Amino acid sequence: MTTPRPRVVIVDGVPMSGLVAEAEDPKAVVVAIHGGGTSAVYFDCPGHPHLSLLRLGAALGFSVVALDRPGYGSSAPYPEAMQRPEQRVDLAFGAVDRILGQRPQGAGLFVMGHSGGCELSVRMAASPRGVDLLGLELGGTGRRYQPAAKEVMKAAAQQDRPPGVRELLWEPIRLYPADIPRGITNSSTAPHYERAMALNWPHQDFPALAPGVRVPVRFTVGEHDNVYRTDPTALAEITELFPATPRFVSNLEPDTGHNLSLGHTAADYHRNLFAFVEECAAARSATEDLEAG
Repeated sequence: MTTPRPRVVIVDGVPMSGLVAEAEDPKAVVVAIHGGGTSAVYFDCPGHPHLSLLRLGAALGFSVVALDRPGYGSSAPYPEAMQRPEQRVDLAFGAVDRILGQRPQGAGLFVMGHSGGCELSVRMAASPRGVDLLGLELGGTGRRYQPAAKEVMKAAAQQDRPPGVRELLWEPIRLYPADIPRGITNSSTAPHYERAMALNWPHQDFPALAPGVRVPVRFTVGEHDNVYRTDPTALAEITELFPATPRFVSNLEPDTGHNLSLGHTAADYHRNLFAFVEECAAARSATEDLEAG
């Protein structure tokens, strides 16, 4: 199994870091964007290589680029370069471009985001470059909070990482390997822009940006996610946000909590995700063949 390697590239004077696992002749490239309080390591599931998105992707013939989101990793000392959303989109695309260079990209780029990383992922997909993406995966996000999460988010308006966050992210604990370090999602530092971003996302930015996404979308939430509602009404509301997508798939991941890529079911989640990427690549190829006559 391919061992992910760290990379740091310079984008407009800002060092952007991440982890990369490459396939020799990739079917496509998956760009993974992590959530709050963590890093690209989230997608390599420490101590459990069989649960790693990066390693499985390379084994299945995909290259995977897991970025440290702007404000995390090497870019943390450069807050002035990422205050505006369009700056963060440019940094992310620029980092992917420089990491890949002249390497083969197969059918193209597919972006996936988890939790707080979904904001950047949707912005990337809704940007002018987004129309060229193969598709978009959004995991661990939503528009409606669970009751307990509402109270935590009220406190989050006044302080970073308020009491109760760990329970929202990690309960039920039986869904995760016992030896995964819980601190992987509990970084003491966060970008300056992140608090406002998190508070504005479900009610303001998500519904404003989603209609601009014109590529296939797969939306996944864990059956036992304690942050966002998973009932049929809440999931139907997400579907309605994406009127321009040619295909929308809603996925309620069984026996899974908020941290989709760290639980016992992570390998199944990742395998199904890569199957969706392959379907998107096949659909793109079929469309190009039709247009070519």
